[in-house]
Amino acid sequence: MLHKVGCDHGEEGELRTAPKGHFVVYVGKDQQPKRFVLPLHCLKDPNLHRLLQDAAEEFDNFDRQRRIVLTCDVASFQRLVTSLALHP
Repeated sequence: MLHKVGCDHGEEGELRTAPKGHFVVYVGKDQQPKRFVLPLHCLKDPNLHRLLQDAAEEFDNFDRQRRIVLTCDVASFQRLVTSLALHP
């Protein structure tokens, strides 16, 4: 399923694709979730894996625009991403 999340449409309709070896998730509970591009190795992290499982249970992994949306706090997710960057 992750091969579909690398692509999405930007605000002006342009196609945005994640770089090779990366995937895209959207984080936040509001109408404009924040877009994150993460390297594939992050999928090994148990905390991120749990967030993805929660999204799968809640939204069947995708919102109406076929994006992975994690409904956690953006600041908390940024701390997780920073931790992953420090310990790949």
